[in-house]
Amino acid sequence: MKITDAVKKATLPALILLIASLLAAGVLVAPVLAQHAGHGGAPAQSPAAEPEDEEEGPIVDIPLDKQQLIGVKTVAAEVRPLHKTIRTVGRVAYNERRLATINTKFEGWIETLHADYAGKYVKKGEPLAELYSPELLATQQEFLSLIAGARGGNTTGRDDDLGRLRTQDTEAIIAGARERLRLFDITDEQIRQIEQTGKAVRTLTIHSPVNGYVIRKMAFQGTRVMPGDALFDVADLSTVWIISDIYEYELSLVREGQKARISLSYFPGREFVSPIEYVYPTLSGETRTAKVRFTIPNPGGRLMPQMFTNVEVKINLGRRLAIPEDAVIDTGVRQVVYVDQGDGYFEHRVVTLGLRADGMVEVLKGLAAGENVASAAVFLIDSEAKLRGIVQ
Repeated sequence: MKITDAVKKATLPALILLIASLLAAGVLVAPVLAQHAGHGGAPAQSPAAEPEDEEEGPIVDIPLDKQQLIGVKTVAAEVRPLHKTIRTVGRVAYNERRLATINTKFEGWIETLHADYAGKYVKKGEPLAELYSPELLATQQEFLSLIAGARGGNTTGRDDDLGRLRTQDTEAIIAGARERLRLFDITDEQIRQIEQTGKAVRTLTIHSPVNGYVIRKMAFQGTRVMPGDALFDVADLSTVWIISDIYEYELSLVREGQKARISLSYFPGREFVSPIEYVYPTLSGETRTAKVRFTIPNPGGRLMPQMFTNVEVKINLGRRLAIPEDAVIDTGVRQVVYVDQGDGYFEHRVVTLGLRADGMVEVLKGLAAGENVASAAVFLIDSEAKLRGIVQ
């Protein structure tokens, strides 16, 4: 009879005696016991084949003396306030709300040019150029003729309804002529001067509507201008815009109203604080950035368009579970930390990460508050685990 047949037919006391005799004889009984266990129902498993706890990862042991040698340090995962600082570069630009373009609404010729170079500073109301226009001159003469006719009084000598009607008609015509002059951008003061002197002005003086610098000059002495032609662009630089670029992956954190600190190498030690005024709705395909805008004062006009600035936007992310970035190994496929289990044992654990801010990283899944993770010599621990075949 074979040994296996004897095992199958034996009772438990007899089986114990049989195993003892076989051990004394030096016979290997592990395969026999496995076969006997299989005969009873569910197959037995060896300790090495037992499934591990799903929440527990591979363990690597690093003796304490070796930890000191390689410089292992641990830190606790904790819920803490996170602040992210976005640092970028800005560019000084004109405040488009304070740009003015000067043009004409009639055909004419430039006879005198007062603002004769780009970059000249002009005050509000200061003359820029004088234009001669036959159309404008004819409109003035018509206006003066109507006034002269009205001053002549009621030629009929009648003080009845017909006379009053004619007077009202004359006044309406004069008001219409006055309004045509206004539409040619002649000021009320110039119209009053024409009325008082009774003489038409040969040239119309164009004045600056704002205080600022002539940044573009398209007018030249003696040139002909047509209705709608731009003659000057004047920029008020009392305030300027700062245009900054924010990368695509940071856009979700940026909101209008968040404060930023703006500094220039041109102003050492001087900082401007300004809220984000506007986030532009388009993205640059080349740089993968969107533009944000700030408005700051320009004392003394020392900030010039196209100057570069440094911009820092500090964003409060609230309280989040976080660990140092140095504690995480990023394999490109997953993020791994080594959790200190005490007595020199470290558990290899996969985690899910969130926002990164000031050297810290948010942990969304895989760690609990209070657990200690290795924060220094993490790659040496990972190398030791790979050398032993504990992790892949």
